[in-house]
Amino acid sequence: MKKIIRYLGLLTSLCLLVMVLSSCGSKKASDQSVLNRVKQTNTIVWGVKADTKLFGLMDVNDSQIKGFDVDMAKALTKQILGPTGKASFIQVSSQTRIPLLKNGNIDAIIATMTITPDRQKVVDFSNHYFNAGQSLLVKKDSPIKNVKDLNKSGTQVLAVTGANSVANFQKAAPKAKVLELQDYAQALQALKSGQGKALTTDNGILLGMAVENPGYKVVGGAFTKEPYGIAVNKGQKTFVKKINQALKQLRANGEYDKIVKKWFGNISGFDYKEAEK
Repeated sequence: MKKIIRYLGLLTSLCLLVMVLSSCGSKKASDQSVLNRVKQTNTIVWGVKADTKLFGLMDVNDSQIKGFDVDMAKALTKQILGPTGKASFIQVSSQTRIPLLKNGNIDAIIATMTITPDRQKVVDFSNHYFNAGQSLLVKKDSPIKNVKDLNKSGTQVLAVTGANSVANFQKAAPKAKVLELQDYAQALQALKSGQGKALTTDNGILLGMAVENPGYKVVGGAFTKEPYGIAVNKGQKTFVKKINQALKQLRANGEYDKIVKKWFGNISGFDYKEAEK
């Protein structure tokens, strides 16, 4: 009986050892998997927004998503995979981008995503590739000049669910109420219909809305700092390193500056040089 107990104890120990070694091996494989896969397929699948002018907006004429984030993804793909590398795009929103990444539907997110401590618990980020700041979009005849003007009981402001801007605004104007919409198109329509005094999110996004809607303006300057990063799944350190190397190369060879100027160089009221830092 004692021999049987000793045998079972030894067997259990061996099983535990195998499990530990297997988990170590799988962790290493996970660390390599995305970079290896994109090299094998010669394609990186990017999650981008399709409702955000200047960053990622669906062109109804050819059904292609176009914007700064899209061009950055294409340039990064060429740096990582070479001149024949292909960038594929899947539409995401502030709510769906992390779940789609976690489910393996996309390899990376480049979708106006601010690097925050809470998000860093769930995903890993590249170095920042764009510096934005939260601001306000209002009607041109609005008396609102800054976020302090909205810090009143009964005042309603519009934002998008899943965006960092909701918590930021609540800190800046705790007396106001925030109505959260599913995407920027709905939020802008709500502003137009008078459901809120202002729409709040990052200044680059709001300026894109103002360009298409001349009856609206961006006010208040930037009351937060919003560094955008490229998000990948946890455990993909080699992939993050490769993205950071590609970002550095794009800045060094002038391609990054060309893309920034293309999308923001002629936008009134926006200092694209600050966004590059």
